[in-house]
Amino acid sequence: MRTLVSALVAGAILAVASPADGATVTVRIVRAGFSPAAVTINFGDTVVWRNADTVNHQVVADSGAFASPILRPGQTYSFTFRTAGTFRYRDALEPSERGRVVVRGPPPTLSLAASQAILVAGQTVTLTGVVSTRQAGETVTLYHAPYGQTSLIQLAVVLTGSGGAFTYVTTPSIFTSYEARWRSAMSAQVTVQVKPKVTFLPRGRRFYTQVSAPGASFSRRFVYLQRRSPLGQWVSVRKLVLGPRSGRIFSIPRLRVAAVYRIFLTVNQAGPGYLDSQSGTQRLRRR
Repeated sequence: MRTLVSALVAGAILAVASPADGATVTVRIVRAGFSPAAVTINFGDTVVWRNADTVNHQVVADSGAFASPILRPGQTYSFTFRTAGTFRYRDALEPSERGRVVVRGPPPTLSLAASQAILVAGQTVTLTGVVSTRQAGETVTLYHAPYGQTSLIQLAVVLTGSGGAFTYVTTPSIFTSYEARWRSAMSAQVTVQVKPKVTFLPRGRRFYTQVSAPGASFSRRFVYLQRRSPLGQWVSVRKLVLGPRSGRIFSIPRLRVAAVYRIFLTVNQAGPGYLDSQSGTQRLRRR
């Protein structure tokens, strides 16, 4: 019984199952050394060393990545490689006998995300991503395509930090698509939509509104003065045409009850590349 238990324990130690989705390559250990002495496999594949000699052998990686127990004739040891690179190893009992495993990594990939999908003109967005090697010091090139551009334009070159992550802060002035490239990999594109900034402020006994976005003019376009109804709906009460500086000074007649107002810009008046937008609110006391 003790012999049977010992055999089962030894079998559990020496036989490491390989994953169903990875290939298995066998290296024979013979009197002359490892056969073949060099193998090339893919990320996730397994190498099985089989002692085909009449004496004991032991497989040990130079880097310490793997090490077998002493293999008696007929025994095997397997190891699944989950890191790309070159792994040199030796027979610990016959140091002159050496071998090499070259592991091809998966195709390089990288992610890209934006901190927000919709923002007000003038606000910043943070682009973040990670490269598949998870290594620092990798060069990532960022591209952007503002609305109306037919092709991507280089925006910035950044280096990855800890864990292969990168960050870049930018200020889109209009609907913009972004893409990251690293080595032969391209990320999926992300888009950020922009609302023009709508200002609504008191000016003496009157009010002032202005619509703005970097590099854009909204002169001669119009906005709506809206009042919130008792049911919470916004009702347009006045149409305001914007002046040469995309602004307008106007008055609001006071009602017998308190009322809350805002300025609303439709998507048609915002123009191509922009979303509709609205200002903050102003509360007028009853007269």
